[in-house]
Amino acid sequence: MASESNVPAHDDALTPMAPGPLLGLAHGALEVVLAPAAGGRVAQIRYGGLDWLVGHDEQTQAMIAWGSYPMVPWAGRVRGGHFQWRGKHYALPANLGGHAIHGVGFALPWQVEAHSDSHVELSLALPQDERWPFGGHARQRIEVGDRELRMELAVTSGASGMPAVIGWHPWFRKPDDLEFEPSRCYPRDADGIAHLPLMDPPPPPWDDCFINDRPVMLHRGGQRIRLTSDCSHWVVYDETHHATCVEPQTGPPDAFNLGVATPLAPGATLSAWFRIEWC
Repeated sequence: MASESNVPAHDDALTPMAPGPLLGLAHGALEVVLAPAAGGRVAQIRYGGLDWLVGHDEQTQAMIAWGSYPMVPWAGRVRGGHFQWRGKHYALPANLGGHAIHGVGFALPWQVEAHSDSHVELSLALPQDERWPFGGHARQRIEVGDRELRMELAVTSGASGMPAVIGWHPWFRKPDDLEFEPSRCYPRDADGIAHLPLMDPPPPPWDDCFINDRPVMLHRGGQRIRLTSDCSHWVVYDETHHATCVEPQTGPPDAFNLGVATPLAPGATLSAWFRIEWC
């Protein structure tokens, strides 16, 4: 969480975050628990009694390490928290390992705009201070249907325009099998941060960003889910024993410095969707 000065402390992303008040969605065998006050995240996804996400208190209470949260207005790390935008230098507070990671949305409470048994709509006014100098607004729609969960995320720039990358960071409980066939991969440097040019995908284990346009399949406990998105970039982190993160996003980590973030004119919107289907 932000400190009293509204500037996150070093490794602030590891600060514990409780779920707060919860909301529920349900359709048939699918149950989804939401924690709007805890970064607008999905706290748990349950199908046929089987939990799919790492829940709060299971491994760690760190805000960065449970549920499935939106990454906005950037995804992954911004190297050292520093970047250039339209000829001006910006410095974001470092919140993990000396870098600025996963935006600001996962650390802030979201406002519930609408809620029914099958959907919820959330909104967030992005800060316009040291945490994010551009302001703007973000919104989510999370909806359950017949054997599927669909999430939509959008960010709209403020009066000055801004760069943006958005995405999702689900902490899936360790699957029995992962089917993933990306086409290309961003290499990582000594700091573990993506850079160019692209290369062929390495063998697992991974903590990497890939170019991918195919469904990703996870198998666990006799169930199988298909992950699809209109995002072209997918980060997969499977180096930990208890979880595998499969993260669709509109650009790579450090996109601001790589020059591949989406430039938003004043009032313009970047949106994306992410679907989880039981098959």
